Amino acid sequence: MDFLNLFQRVPRLRLIQSPSSYMKTMSNANRIFLEMQGVELLEGDVWGHRKDLDEYFTIEEATIEEIRSLAASGMSLNDVADQIQQKARLSPALIKYLVSAKATA
Repeated sequence: MDFLNLFQRVPRLRLIQSPSSYMKTMSNANRIFLEMQGVELLEGDVWGHRKDLDEYFTIEEATIEEIRSLAASGMSLNDVADQIQQKARLSPALIKYLVSAKATA
């Protein structure tokens, strides 16, 4: 039910990052549903946002632009992830996804 509500609120959703504890308990039906919707699952925590009242976290557009700018400047993927991780407290896997998704955004 949470996924259906999420798709109603965010129809262009392409990635869900979820803690490993939840990934272990996610049903195959949910995984298949997300795959059919074109949504990738990424395992990891969104650090520092446990106190938020919202259930979902949105990455600031300025952060996404900074990630893309660093990647376009020729910086290695790992260096981009290290630099942004310190500033924005995003997981390296999520940062790498954002770099790779630049062509489809």
